[in-house]
Amino acid sequence: MSDFVSSFWSYLIIAISVGGIVGLFFLLRSNNIAGSAEPTGHVWDEDLVELNNPLPRWWLMMFDATLVFAVVYFAVYPALGDFKGYFGWTQVGQYEDEVKEMEASTAPLYAKYMATDIAVLAKDDDAIKTGGRIFQSYCAVCHGSDAGGAKGFPNLRDGDWLYGGTPADIETTILHGRQGAMPPWRAAVGEEGAENLAAYILSMGGRKHSDGSAAAGKATFDAMCAGCHGMNGEGNTFLGAPNLSDNIWLYGGSKRAIMASILDGRNGNMPAHADFLGKEKVHVVSAYVYSLSQK
Repeated sequence: MSDFVSSFWSYLIIAISVGGIVGLFFLLRSNNIAGSAEPTGHVWDEDLVELNNPLPRWWLMMFDATLVFAVVYFAVYPALGDFKGYFGWTQVGQYEDEVKEMEASTAPLYAKYMATDIAVLAKDDDAIKTGGRIFQSYCAVCHGSDAGGAKGFPNLRDGDWLYGGTPADIETTILHGRQGAMPPWRAAVGEEGAENLAAYILSMGGRKHSDGSAAAGKATFDAMCAGCHGMNGEGNTFLGAPNLSDNIWLYGGSKRAIMASILDGRNGNMPAHADFLGKEKVHVVSAYVYSLSQK
């Protein structure tokens, strides 16, 4: 399939490239006419005359060599519009070949890691270094280079887990991803109801709150929120409902942030990594992540 919307652009690139080489060839020939040592008209000190001498042969041969190299390059590599080159080389193909070569060389090591339990692997220094490098490449952009997390991206070092922190839970999360869903309750509770709920949630963590608002919020919480978060706000790892009583917050724990979560909902997405990392690498990075919360 053409890389261009119209074949015109392919032909234009070919014409410019080939025309450039042909033009340079004749330009060199025109400046190398044997015996053309004619005066140019430039004279200094009355008797120092500039002559139009031909280019030195060795210098001309160097230019000719670059033109020959360009012709060979255009024939071998995809440098002329849609022409794919004699050998069909592409940078994507080279990358894939290098990846296959690398995977073949590391396969025995990952097979060894795969046969080891994650909890045991988490104590293997070499495995942790390998998992750490994978983490920096694929996970740090969201969770931070130190795995400390950010707003909307969980801290992986604190032992607080939305979907469970066992080795198996962590591996499942990385392999298949997670889709969080906190529905918006604006229509159901309104601003005042959200404020009361926020006050009650703050009271669960022993933080400053209005007792009157918290009492009103408890009734709403028991009716609408306890089904996911538990009667005491302890959370539910099966549903990914966070613990609301431990003062660890994914989207912020201020009254304003809590109200925003209640009114507008939250939708967190942890993408699945099974397809592009593979089970072996996920197994190793799971051991790395697990090790962070065991320190």
